[in-house]
Amino acid sequence: MITLHHLNNSRSQRILWLMEELNIPYQIKFYQRDAKTMLAPPELKAVHPLGKSPVITDDGHPMGHHGQVTLAESAAIIDYLVKTYGNGRLMPANNSPERIRYDYWMHYAEGSAMPPLVMKLIFNQIPKQKMPFFARPIAQKITERVVGTYIDPQLKLHLDYLSNELQPSGWFVGNDFSAADIQLSFPLEAASQRTNLKQQYPKLVDFLKRIHARPAYQRALQKGGAYAYAN
Repeated sequence: MITLHHLNNSRSQRILWLMEELNIPYQIKFYQRDAKTMLAPPELKAVHPLGKSPVITDDGHPMGHHGQVTLAESAAIIDYLVKTYGNGRLMPANNSPERIRYDYWMHYAEGSAMPPLVMKLIFNQIPKQKMPFFARPIAQKITERVVGTYIDPQLKLHLDYLSNELQPSGWFVGNDFSAADIQLSFPLEAASQRTNLKQQYPKLVDFLKRIHARPAYQRALQKGGAYAYAN
């Protein structure tokens, strides 16, 4: 049995969605962010040393240590689940042009798309932190400069790129929906909250509407609880 160690409002939502798409049996262990810091609780470190989510444990895989696999990192988890339980679904065939594109997007989502989105979140929080009153205008000015001269141009670069790379099919790999679309869902959902995506990128907005309408996505929302990025 697969156990998803599920943190609210996190990347683990897309792993839950994937398992619904594959229709494989699983169970959920829920974790809540700290209300003040918004960080994952320390209990997750008992599952994986980094204490992050998503993490899965799989008691049924024969290659696991004493019959169990513990795996973190969204792309690694998606790759493991699709290869182990997908029976050829949601992944292009080996050595096909689509497979090269699929592998690229699986790495791009976290390696390239997410860093400026994380930076935007962090820098927007800096002026809100407790500090001497005379320091706040300085922090605000530094934040505005970094966001305006580096982070926002980087985000525009990536959103322009993603919008142009979306295939005529409406998916990112060939003609068919794939696990790469699931992997890309989180950076695009985060971008919809932190950028002008809704105003300037209709193709990407349509992509989000399309994935949010999928029955498996809706089932994942029902089972995983409130998920702010689905709005």
